[in-house]
Amino acid sequence: MKVLHTSDWHLGRPLYGRKRYEEFKSFLDWLNNLIANEGIKTLLIAGDVFDNSTPSNRYQELYYDFLLKTSRTCCQNIVVIAGNHDSPSFLDAPRNILRALRVYVVGQKTPSAEEEVFVLFAEGSDPKAIVCAVPYLRDRDIRIVEPGEGIEDKSAKLTAGIKEHYREVCRLAREKQSKLCEEGYPKIPIIAMGHLFMAGGKTVSDEKVKEIGSLTRVETDIFPDFIDYAALGHLHIPQRVNGAKHIRYCGSPIPLGYKEANQEKTVIIVEFGDSVPDVHSVPIPCFQPLEIITGSLDEISMRLNQLQRENSNAWLEIEHTGVETAGNLLASFDESIAGSAMEILRIRNKSVFDRVQTSIRNEEMLEDLDIHQVFESCLENFEFSSHERSELLASYKEILQLMNEEDAHAD
Repeated sequence: MKVLHTSDWHLGRPLYGRKRYEEFKSFLDWLNNLIANEGIKTLLIAGDVFDNSTPSNRYQELYYDFLLKTSRTCCQNIVVIAGNHDSPSFLDAPRNILRALRVYVVGQKTPSAEEEVFVLFAEGSDPKAIVCAVPYLRDRDIRIVEPGEGIEDKSAKLTAGIKEHYREVCRLAREKQSKLCEEGYPKIPIIAMGHLFMAGGKTVSDEKVKEIGSLTRVETDIFPDFIDYAALGHLHIPQRVNGAKHIRYCGSPIPLGYKEANQEKTVIIVEFGDSVPDVHSVPIPCFQPLEIITGSLDEISMRLNQLQRENSNAWLEIEHTGVETAGNLLASFDESIAGSAMEILRIRNKSVFDRVQTSIRNEEMLEDLDIHQVFESCLENFEFSSHERSELLASYKEILQLMNEEDAHAD
């Protein structure tokens, strides 16, 4: 049986205000074709389907249209879990209707762990896999708040709650596997899904990308030895976790910012047979090139001319770092690419930035800082001990997490 693992689509994510609908649609069309050509039987979507909890009607249509098209291919099962960017109740709302298409959705921690364990069948009645579909676990789902808790206590309880939930879900999957073995179906693989931050995972800090994950990172020991594959979401870099071949992040399918511009994007195909699962990555084509150009006016102009000769359609981020005085850069560079398919999304004039006074500089930098850096800058203006700073920063992150976990679609 062939399984395809993807995650972190972030449907609806703009780039410096530029809409990216055609790019997302191109990816989903490509993915649908790949599923058909590779004979994929099960599709796993490991969270962050949408970029926010209130996706537009257009992106909702894109999502449901993809599920319908895919269900009409050779793909016999689709499992979707929510990520921290998704609205749990929004994803869950049509789950009973989607079940008719063999689309299994888990938007939030269920009342019973058994509801997160699915036995997937092929055409007919033969079981082919058992999936532990654990969604993004919110703080309020797994931690009981007690008076007087310190940050370390909260983090420890959160870690323990995540581990306990995975332990219970995996235990139930193991029981189902044993029962199926007794019924004459040996070697049914167990696949765990999760949207979480694993210790040892690599991240890319990027513009406007909010790091809202859990207050803690969990170790790979949350997955028992009998798990055949762990399909993870949340981190945008394709990677094995601590070198484990069977515990993987597939990464985001398109660059969500310029720091991901040169990063290879992938989906992962896992083929289960009688021996060890065969796991390999499939590169995703680039549907919209992103180009970062840095340098003096002459260096930037040379690169723009080169891209024009190559008939590039890249979206550009330009940073002028030369010492020469530069006036209206946008007008100048727009003129340079006139008639081409290229588009400038952002220009930064570092030469001007370096000459302004500190107060003005801080103001101009605000758009380049994430919310954590802004708060840390505020802390620097007050006299706090290192312990107090640590406590305040942790409390601030906890408040942000709770705010971002509010479900706009819930009652």
